[in-house]
Amino acid sequence: MRLSKAVVCGGLILAGAAQANAGSVDAKLLDMLKANGSITAAQHAELSADLVREAREEKRAAKDVVKEKDFVAFRQAAGWAESTKLTGDMRVRQETIDVDGEPDFTGSRNKDRQRIRARLGAFTKINPEVETGIQVASGNGADRRSTNENMDNYFDKKAVWLDLAYISYVPVAVPGLKTFAGKMKQPWMSMGDVIWDGDINPEGVAAGYTKKSGTTTFFGSGGYYVLKDAVDSEGFEIENDLALYQLQGGVAFDVSDSARWTLGASVYDFNNDKYGSTSSFRANGNTTDKFGLGEIFTQLDVIGLPLPLSLYGQYVQNYEARDMAATTIDDSDEDTAYLFGLRTNIAGVAFDYNYRDVDANGVVGGFTDSDFAVGYTNSSGHKLKLKYDFMKNFSIGATYFMAESDAVSSRKLKGVDADTLHVDLEAKF
Repeated sequence: MRLSKAVVCGGLILAGAAQANAGSVDAKLLDMLKANGSITAAQHAELSADLVREAREEKRAAKDVVKEKDFVAFRQAAGWAESTKLTGDMRVRQETIDVDGEPDFTGSRNKDRQRIRARLGAFTKINPEVETGIQVASGNGADRRSTNENMDNYFDKKAVWLDLAYISYVPVAVPGLKTFAGKMKQPWMSMGDVIWDGDINPEGVAAGYTKKSGTTTFFGSGGYYVLKDAVDSEGFEIENDLALYQLQGGVAFDVSDSARWTLGASVYDFNNDKYGSTSSFRANGNTTDKFGLGEIFTQLDVIGLPLPLSLYGQYVQNYEARDMAATTIDDSDEDTAYLFGLRTNIAGVAFDYNYRDVDANGVVGGFTDSDFAVGYTNSSGHKLKLKYDFMKNFSIGATYFMAESDAVSSRKLKGVDADTLHVDLEAKF
């Protein structure tokens, strides 16, 4: 009983002393309890060790505690980091291009090369209604249609280009509306790459809108995009710029419990035709310098089958087509393009096939898919793509383009086979 009373008494004394002068007073009290026989030497040693351990824990905890004002200051200084999403990807590619009849010399369109692509983007929500996006990407030059860089030139460092730079305003008061200004991702919906190569990021101002009603979704977009500043000698005014006006509208709806259908139409109107043969508007198989593209597109997604299935297609007509030699309207066989295809997934392997036929002036040669027929119009053929994700965010894939073209041959041969094979290893984060 004597020991218990002494310990209780000592505990009360220690508690009171700790409030008065934590640390050293506790040790003195233990010494006093040992001296008057209230605790044994072993108990003194044990309690002293406990005091040392507790003191260390309190010191460590004090370091971990962030004062409220310091925390607020941190939020103000690094708030952008909390609302910023970093994304990127890295791809290593083996590319083989074989154009029949093409001589093997420097500058030949035949290629057997290794290429890399690296992209890194930062997308920040700076307040509830405003977002920004900045992305850099590799590239062998400023080519709008490619972010690939060749493995070449004795381990030289590779160039990095500004690929995206935009501000987006998403008004809370208008749900479904999103506006953009700057260099942005394509704000329109695409069911194929006949008109636009997937690497092209347009520059200007745009707006997109979606609205859901039950299982039906209405969507649309429109924009003004600058292609070339002050294209003539009449002064540096906006009306003298070569620009693209774009408008698109469509709807997606359920046709049954297992099928969903998307339908849409687009207009891409180029407002200035003051160009000659050196511009992008008479390139890669084109024989006209005038373009106004009307497009219809569709996709049918079906579930409930042994395999998922999507059927898609697009049809394009250049309603401004003009043959440069005759300077007359030619609507017979040189101003259209179409594509149709299907997608599915077989045992974890994504499968995508399409067939396309692109007239010489059906689309802008400088903007169409750079891989099909080596980026030339006046071509037709097949595209087959396989992709397998064998780890999270890590895939291997192969794409084969089998085309026939009247424009791709540097020797001006007609009906030339132009085949391209890509084998890709890709990692994303």
